Amino acid sequence: MQSYTIGRAARLLGVSPDTVRRWADSGRIPTERDESGKRTIEGADLATFAAALAADGNEQEPYTSARNAFPGIITAVKLGDVAAQVEIQAGPHRLVSLLTREAVEELGLAVGMEAVARVKATNVHIDRV
Repeated sequence: MQSYTIGRAARLLGVSPDTVRRWADSGRIPTERDESGKRTIEGADLATFAAALAADGNEQEPYTSARNAFPGIITAVKLGDVAAQVEIQAGPHRLVSLLTREAVEELGLAVGMEAVARVKATNVHIDRV
């Protein structure tokens, strides 16, 4: 499972690293220490926290991009026989993309993984980071 540094988690959540550190210090988000002693957050824990944060009505400014790219963390992957649904939490934004099962498998998309949703008209493209 992928893990994230405090700084990378902050970018994905659309907040400052100090905010993530305060959340970790208060026990709101679990962290572990890597081999060098730096705090990290497991991908699944970050995905759960990101979804809960958005559901709670996060008071942060909305995370937007002039190029319609929304970096975030995958919070759900639902596979069907042919189609799949991938949900990304990008700051306070939840984006859902319908794509082929084959594409999800080729990209290796899984809950807790960092990804970018690119939006154009009614299509959302998922880029693995």
